[in-house]
Amino acid sequence: MHVAVIGSGYVGLVAGACLAETGNDVICVDKDEEKIARLRRNEIPIYEPGLEPMVRRNQEEGRLTFTTDLGAAVRASRVVLIAVGTPPGEDGSADLQHVLGVAREIGRHLDGHKVVVTKSTVPVGTAEKVRAAVRSETDQPFAVCSNPEFLKEGAAIEDFMKPDRVVIGVDDEEAKSVMGELYGPFTRQGGNRVLFMDIASAEVTKYAANAMLATRISFMNQMARFCELVGADVNNVRLGIGSDQRIGRAFLYPGPGYGGSCFPKDVKALIHTAEEMGLSLAVLKSVEAVNEEQKRVVLHKTSRYLGDDLGGKIVGIWGLAFKAETDDMRESPTIPLIEGLLAAGARVQAHDPKATDSARAIFGDRVMYAADPYSAAHGADALLIMTEWLVYRNPDFERVRKLLRRPLLIDGRNLYDPERMAAIGFEYHGIGRGGR
Repeated sequence: MHVAVIGSGYVGLVAGACLAETGNDVICVDKDEEKIARLRRNEIPIYEPGLEPMVRRNQEEGRLTFTTDLGAAVRASRVVLIAVGTPPGEDGSADLQHVLGVAREIGRHLDGHKVVVTKSTVPVGTAEKVRAAVRSETDQPFAVCSNPEFLKEGAAIEDFMKPDRVVIGVDDEEAKSVMGELYGPFTRQGGNRVLFMDIASAEVTKYAANAMLATRISFMNQMARFCELVGADVNNVRLGIGSDQRIGRAFLYPGPGYGGSCFPKDVKALIHTAEEMGLSLAVLKSVEAVNEEQKRVVLHKTSRYLGDDLGGKIVGIWGLAFKAETDDMRESPTIPLIEGLLAAGARVQAHDPKATDSARAIFGDRVMYAADPYSAAHGADALLIMTEWLVYRNPDFERVRKLLRRPLLIDGRNLYDPERMAAIGFEYHGIGRGGR
């Protein structure tokens, strides 16, 4: 099948590469000429495991091409995926100007029946706005579908190639058939995982899924703080409730707060959409408030043990990205942490396997970027763990302790066993690990 993917950011690039991998002829479109030139050279602007070799392979085999010519891509394709960004507005709403601008341009270049698909994360009602935008520019026949993505950064290729479900909102039988054919190769094993539904339900499903996951995270972060007050260990609580099949084990790990490009933006957008219709989503407002407070928990712990005046103190940080296996710093809890440390007079020396360039764009030379984890710990008065990269899971702890000026370890991801850390000689403090 011939497919055009408009927008070569995270979602568009992953979708385009994976669709090409299953034999489709895919044209990825972006207005950024420099980005397109780099992609043609197999230079991937984001870090995502497995993406670079997949892009390279499919370009070499002729199934994947990159262009700035949207019109030619639309004319050459049967399906057109809209995967451009929807940045949050000042009021928390999703900014649809790029989505609707692309829809109008698609309309100007239609030369026969196409299936236009919203792949971007958009609020309920957007598909109808896309339909109106396309129709304003053409008399050609077309169908509009909603096909939200459910990709986890750091595991996006696996998620796309082996999805637990594919949600497709559709109101046209021909479009339903086309989309079923497009996703057939990804759902041949494990039963029927393509969920066809009405368009509004598909649009709500994306936001509801992210809001539910964000809620679980904020709930566990609240439980972690409660555990600290009563002397309980949140890890034991997590295991206890996660064994209940009605609850399950996923997304019950407390930490420094959620970040990234999805959860913060989507929770805000869902709250805003509901308020436009006169409904206050009180639970999600609390989820958001808890998360903003949680982003400062590690900073508060650092001040508790080092003092509010951090002048002359050196703080080592392991992990800058909002999660492992990505270089994404968007809404990362490390940002308010580092800004708070710098404001209190501390010197920060940080390490991350992939996010150094992203962090440098935010902090410039106000932070020392270490080439390896041990350099970040050298001479520090405290070491803070902020991202759960595998390289941090089992380091040479004796070496780390000797490198630190004070063996204070604040584990924002609960990677380590408190008893083992105490036996080695660390002053260890996790998230919700007891100890009133």
